[in-house]
Amino acid sequence: MLLQADSALTIELIGLQHAAPLLELTNTSREHLRPWLTWVDFMQSEAQFQQFILNSRKRHADGQELPCVLVEQGRLAGRIGLYRIDSQHQTAEIGYWLGTAFQGRGIATRACRALAAYAFGGLGLNRIEIRCGTGNLRSQAVPERLGFAREGLLRQAEWLHGEFHDLYLYAMLRSQWQPAAGASQP
Repeated sequence: MLLQADSALTIELIGLQHAAPLLELTNTSREHLRPWLTWVDFMQSEAQFQQFILNSRKRHADGQELPCVLVEQGRLAGRIGLYRIDSQHQTAEIGYWLGTAFQGRGIATRACRALAAYAFGGLGLNRIEIRCGTGNLRSQAVPERLGFAREGLLRQAEWLHGEFHDLYLYAMLRSQWQPAAGASQP
């Protein structure tokens, strides 16, 4: 699967060829990623990323998720995906992260816009959620820029580095979705 978010950014279905680049990106971004992501301390080798990718591809085959990587101008920039896909209730959650060198350039916003458009249009989903740590202001800015409603606070919803953390829950409904003017639809 490949979505062209814009002329510089693509969203590709994750594959084993991404294991080594994901390890390299994680290694150069650990300090930046660790405060917000539980998996960072545990992913230390290419073999671990390969196993993660195989597990993700199985969940994809089972219709539970759409695991992807972000590629900007030919360079792996991070990950994005649709998770907790529920076909009965027509819902899913978008999750994303970027390597340190790719921060502050609108990549996450552009990618989330393209993936939400695909989820609403291509997959026919009705509700998309994004969860962000209450202290992660950069991550919160993405759903806010896209017009997602902050629906509430999920108290102690994530176990991270030996303690519980609160998350904000953002959501967008298909009936409220307004793709950016001039944006191409997948």
